Formats: sequence, structure tokens, C-alpha cells
Amino acid sequence: MTKKPLIISTDPGIDDIAAITISLFSKDLDVKMIVPTWGNVALEYTLQNTLNLEKFLHTGVPVAEGANQPLVAPKISAASVHGKTGVAGFDFEEATNELVVPGLAATLMYNEIMDSPEKVTLLGIGPLTDFALLLKQYPNVVENIEEIVIMGANIGRGNHSPLAEYNIAGDPEAAQVVFQSGLPIKVAPLEIGNKTHITPEEMREIDKSGEVGHMLYSLFSNIHEPDGDPRIKIFDPTAVGLILCPEVFTIRDANVQIETSGKFTYGASVIDFMSEEVNAQVATDVDVDSFANWFIDGVRKADQGRQ
Repeated sequence: MTKKPLIISTDPGIDDIAAITISLFSKDLDVKMIVPTWGNVALEYTLQNTLNLEKFLHTGVPVAEGANQPLVAPKISAASVHGKTGVAGFDFEEATNELVVPGLAATLMYNEIMDSPEKVTLLGIGPLTDFALLLKQYPNVVENIEEIVIMGANIGRGNHSPLAEYNIAGDPEAAQVVFQSGLPIKVAPLEIGNKTHITPEEMREIDKSGEVGHMLYSLFSNIHEPDGDPRIKIFDPTAVGLILCPEVFTIRDANVQIETSGKFTYGASVIDFMSEEVNAQVATDVDVDSFANWFIDGVRKADQGRQ
């Protein structure tokens, strides 16, 4: 079976670490490039976190240094949730920058995509700044992109502002560029991440899944959700799930637009399930137990693959 070529834009971030880890060791994915961007914390941390993770996992996927700020909006931060460096709870060994490929991320992604014999899937689990720059700078790149899969947006209330989800709120203009690209887009919104929590029993099972499991257990045990919810939520891996196990989700066609001018609604996702102009498929429900089993199995496979 041919592996699906994948480029990951990410802002690690604790749940990003889990999503990257599962992707790197999936038998169905061929991760061609990781593009750390600003997001949960500043770029200097997300870049180093990516390199440190690859050193820990013994992988060698090229890393392209992404954007250090949004296209237009002021930078925001989730350090209060993920810790100052983005990975509170586990001490990774410091890695060198030997995996960093010199050049602009948009150009490096473009070259990788256009050189690929198969269409490439883009996975966005942070602000979508780098994907927007790619699409604007190289509009012909859409010819060789299979789809864009993102964790972001919200059907109802937000987690950054009353109406805006964090990843979209981080760079609303970039998100709107992506949703207007004409490419197939799949969305794992905030509500899915809120639902796919990991129980304490499942967390203990993860902790027993070798060094990779212990690493993720340590990280997730140090997430401090602003709403005080004690459940462990695993937002970003839901987007990986949309690629690898779509059958556990309920998915609906929708038209998604991002508010870029409202005084009180800036960054809000307007998800219209009644529109005839469909530009995205949005997950609206998930089988929580099946997803948890898939997630735990992915952690086990990552630990086996690392050895």
C-alpha cells in the first residue's frame, strides 16, 4: 500500500507533540516535512520543540522554519496552557538544528509538493499562516495538493474569545485564505477536541506504553485548561484521526468562512451546514471510545517504531 505524503504545519505545544508522533510512525503516512510556526508559543520554542521531539523519536524528517507572526493580527499565546516553552512536563534532550532546511518555508513546501509524484496532503494543527503564504505565493501549487486537514474552527462557542477558536483566532486572515483556496478541506473543530478526552485509566495505559507513552503521559498530565476541566483533551490528534480513521467521525458538508473585520467577532468561524456552496467537510461528532483506542494504539506503534 502506498503511503500518503504529508506535510505538517504545527506549533508544538503538547497536543501537537502527540499528533506529530502518531503521524511519524503511521504505516499509512509518509511525513515529508515538518513546518513549526508561531502559535501556542513563540517560533523559537516551537522550532526547538520539533527538533527535540525528532531527536527523542530517532526520526530525521526535514524541518522548515515557519512564520514567526500572523499575517495581520497581533500575536497571541497559549503559554498559560502549555507552559512557557510549550512542552511543560517533560525534559527533552536538546537537539541541534541539523534537520533544519535553509530557506523560506513556503518555497520549501512548494518544491516538495511539486516534486512529489503523488498529491500531497497538508495537515494544519496550528495557525494557518504558512499554508496561506504558500497558497498566495505559489497559486499553482493547488494542482498537486490532495487536501488540507486542519484542527481548528468552532461550530459554537470559542476557546480564545466567546466566538473564536485559538488556531483560527491566531491568524484569521490566513485561515480565510485557506478556506477560499478551492481545495478539499477537512476540519476537526473545537467541539471534537472537547469530546475526545482521555480518561485517567486510559492515561495510565498510555504511561505503560514504553518511553513514548511515558513522554506523552508526562506532557498531558501538565496541561492546564483555562476552564479547569480535569479531563485530558487531545485536540490536534483529532485532525490526524480524520486522515487515518475517518470512520469514527460523523462528517458533514459545510461552507466555512472566517470573520476578519468584526469588532467583537474577529476570528470567528462561520460554519454554515445549509449552504449549497460547500468548501469543507466538518466533523460534528466522534465515537469517543473508538477514537481513544486508535490513539492509544498509535502511541504503542510509535514506541515500537522508535526502538
